[in-house]
Amino acid sequence: MRLVKIAFWILWKIWFYLLMTVVIIIMSPLLILTISSDRTYPYFFILARFWARIVFFGMGFRYQVEWQQKPEKGKSYMLIANHTSMMDIMLMLILIKDNPFVFVGKQELAKLPIFGFFYKRTCILVDRGNSQSRMQAIKSAEDKIKLGRSICIFPEGGVSDDKSVVLDEFKDGAFRLAIEHQIEIVPMSFGGLKRYFPFEFFAGYPGTVPVVVHPFIVTKGKTLADRKEVKQQAREMMLKQLLLFK
Repeated sequence: MRLVKIAFWILWKIWFYLLMTVVIIIMSPLLILTISSDRTYPYFFILARFWARIVFFGMGFRYQVEWQQKPEKGKSYMLIANHTSMMDIMLMLILIKDNPFVFVGKQELAKLPIFGFFYKRTCILVDRGNSQSRMQAIKSAEDKIKLGRSICIFPEGGVSDDKSVVLDEFKDGAFRLAIEHQIEIVPMSFGGLKRYFPFEFFAGYPGTVPVVVHPFIVTKGKTLADRKEVKQQAREMMLKQLLLFK
């Protein structure tokens, strides 16, 4: 039985990388055209959402979402969610369709062949161990917000090596940006992906991912002195839901 599982995991994960890469190659002429400027980014976003749907559903996943509040079309938001899987990226792109956003993500993904080429040209890359890189990422995010973009940050700042951690402590960046620019925070809880598609190679299986989009956290009138309180409010909201998923 163990050998059957290992064979499944090998074939399934190879299929993931093939699916992700082949679709990008097919779409690459349009992708290259749409990453040429900030003005064409919304068109790239449409293509990225199409790619995400193919990969997510092509891997055998489905989702069920409870919208406790929905984003207004064309408005800038700070999008946050728990982060345990590569599928978090696909799911975020699928869910948010009328508010083109930019990911703030780890620079290591830029090393992936083909995917990395577009990733580093459309996302804000950060080396979380480098203070200068973190400050540059904040500056880049501020520029995108001024252009009317939303920002997506996974506030745990990475994936914990401890598998017992349901939701790690949050970093300040997302909350600082949201308060400074007085944009609402959209907390989301993604359930099950730690089991369904973890970063561990020999693990996972297709399934239906439960999602809750929580009531938005309003930052209007708040100052940086409120950052810790806002951060804690978001984390408690998400953690409570993730424990219910379990």
